[in-house]
Amino acid sequence: MTLKYQTIVQGDERCVVERTADMIGGKWTTLILRDLLRGSRRFGELRASLGSVSPKTLTDRLRELEQGGVITRTVYPEVPPRVVYALTDKGEALRPVVDAMAAWGASWT
Repeated sequence: MTLKYQTIVQGDERCVVERTADMIGGKWTTLILRDLLRGSRRFGELRASLGSVSPKTLTDRLRELEQGGVITRTVYPEVPPRVVYALTDKGEALRPVVDAMAAWGASWT
């Protein structure tokens, strides 16, 4: 079902594109999603994959995604504690968005 953009925007303070951009538009957020679309990851794995992201920034982005219901954070009671991040169904639903970004980037950059 394809809705015209104007129809989607009517009656909403913020349009759906703006709300989506707020959720996934951060510099590192889309790259975190890219990595988690390949499977669950630990903090260190995400940090290594992203390269120059600071631990604080990565922590902030992960918290935002968790609060938004896009990812889950599972803490395993081990010594040292093991924390694993994974996509929820809501996060998995972003796969076509990330795939479209990858296709566009392959064609136009």
